[in-house]
Amino acid sequence: MIGQVSQSYGVVGAILVLGLGGLLGAFALNKALTITYPTTEKLKTYESGVDPVGEGWAQVHIRYYLFAYLYVIFAVDAVYLFPWATVFAAVGVASLIEMFIFLAFVAVGLLYAYRKGILSWT
Repeated sequence: MIGQVSQSYGVVGAILVLGLGGLLGAFALNKALTITYPTTEKLKTYESGVDPVGEGWAQVHIRYYLFAYLYVIFAVDAVYLFPWATVFAAVGVASLIEMFIFLAFVAVGLLYAYRKGILSWT
């Protein structure tokens, strides 16, 4: 019994050692085959073809978080509504009531967004 357990641990240990060795080998091979010539131009921060100006710190206006909140409302709505619509006939009327309750929660979120002025283009 003890021999079987220690043999099982030996297999698990061998797999872990081989996996770790393969991972470290892959990193070493990558380091050995990579050719780099760091220059000032290569080390400079680059984003979307625009040269960096000023500091890297920028404050984000709170209304962008509200746009993200609005996106989450629509994304969650789509994630639950479309699959439900495909199997509506199979699940019955009880699921219809549950879906109306869910849509009521989504409507409350949209009403909140409307009252905060997120849905206006100005």
